[in-house]
Amino acid sequence: MAKTAKKTSSKKPAVAPSSGLPIDIGISAKDRAAVVAELSRTLADTYTLYLMTHNFHWNVTGPMFSTLHQLFMTQYTETWQALDAIAERIRALGHYAPGTYAEYARLSSIAEPAAVPSAEDMLRMLVDGNEAVARTARRAFQCADAVNDQPTADLLTQRLDVHEKNAWMLRSLLA
Repeated sequence: MAKTAKKTSSKKPAVAPSSGLPIDIGISAKDRAAVVAELSRTLADTYTLYLMTHNFHWNVTGPMFSTLHQLFMTQYTETWQALDAIAERIRALGHYAPGTYAEYARLSSIAEPAAVPSAEDMLRMLVDGNEAVARTARRAFQCADAVNDQPTADLLTQRLDVHEKNAWMLRSLLA
C-alpha cells in the first residue's frame, strides 16, 4: 500500500493588484486591502499636513517669525520623510499608494486654508492638523493590529508619537 503525501493547502496566495504576482505574508488579501485603505487616509492626511506646514514656514510673519520659521521647518522635514515610509508600506502590502493632489483631497480629513492666516492661526491649524493625523493613524493602527500586521502597527505607533508631540509643542506656544 503506497503512502500518500500530506495534502497542503491548494489555496493560492492572493495576487497583488499592483504587480500581478502572488503575496503570501500571512495577511489575507481582504485584510491587506483594509489596512491599505486606512494607510492611504493616513498618507493623505500626512501629505496635507506636510504641505500646510511648509506653506506656513514660507509665509509666517510677526514677532515670533524666527522661532516659528525654524519649528515649521523641523516639522515639515520630519513629515516629508515619513511620507515615503507610509507609501512604501502600502506598496509592500501589494497596492499602489495614492500620489496625486486629487486623491489626497478626496482622502484627507484636513481642511486647507483659503488664505495666509496669522501666525497664531497657523499654530491653531497645525495643532488641529497634527491631531487629525493622530486620529487617522490611530484608526489605521486599530485596523493593522486587528489583522496582526506588526510592521504597519509599528510604523503607525511611531507616527502617533510624532504627531501627538508636535501638537503638544504647538499648543504650548498658544498658552
